[in-house]
Amino acid sequence: MPSDEPAREAAIDGAAPPPPRAADAVLECRDLHHRYLGRFPALAGVDLTVARGERVALLGANGCGKSTLLKVLDGLLFADRGSYQAFGQAVTEDHLEDEQFSRGFRSRIGFIFQNSDAQVFSPTVRDELAFGPLNMGLAQESVEARVADTLAMLEIEELADRAPYQLSGGQKKRVAIASVLVMNPEVLLFDEPTAALDPRTQQWLMELIVELGRAGKTIVLATHDLDSLHLLADRCQVFGEDHTILAEGRPGDVLGDRELLLAANLVHDHPHLHASEVPHHRHVHDAGHHHAPPG
Repeated sequence: MPSDEPAREAAIDGAAPPPPRAADAVLECRDLHHRYLGRFPALAGVDLTVARGERVALLGANGCGKSTLLKVLDGLLFADRGSYQAFGQAVTEDHLEDEQFSRGFRSRIGFIFQNSDAQVFSPTVRDELAFGPLNMGLAQESVEARVADTLAMLEIEELADRAPYQLSGGQKKRVAIASVLVMNPEVLLFDEPTAALDPRTQQWLMELIVELGRAGKTIVLATHDLDSLHLLADRCQVFGEDHTILAEGRPGDVLGDRELLLAANLVHDHPHLHASEVPHHRHVHDAGHHHAPPG
């Protein structure tokens, strides 16, 4: 949000860090609106400013607009109304049809999809990593060096000559991330990065995101998993189910505001049955929350 914009009513008092100034912004969205098929709202007046090197988490329940915003940031979707600038330039459908603009934009921002099967498509892992750099016009020798370095960095050298369809879910996730990191983008977009991963791969990915942040990458990630939020983000924007931004703030302050989390459908109230009473508890509402059947 601009520095002179009044705080939203639902914002956390004193919790939000100062929003980035326009001069510091790498990504800047103003009043974004988007409807699928012209009828189904996904974004309803969303503002977002991300500074260079910042890590921003987009929080909200499924269907609130997080993934749609990431697709707008990556130039895969375009807002019906509002504006989006990346690296100081307007990102529009017309601009992305210009080959020079598109190459510059695509080389500076990378998107890791929630579903790796939607991202990994080449005959071998080595081909997958080489695809982006070759399309950017890099020399074969440079591409081979980048691919080798990225395979080593993500510890997947042994997968280089395997077909992606033969890989496990965790291996596909590593390959999908490698296919983006090989481009060395300035900005990384993650959509539900730990969803459907086994605990070991989740831990590896969280550590990787932390290291990428320390290396100066700008990171925007969409999630409704609150457990690792304090590790992955400097600042959060909380989506409501009406596709607007309810509040923004530091992870600790957002997690401490139970009424905000309840309003955003990130926690829920329900009774637990005990022998002689029915107490109510609030729970984090994420993929890892389960209840044992009565026994």
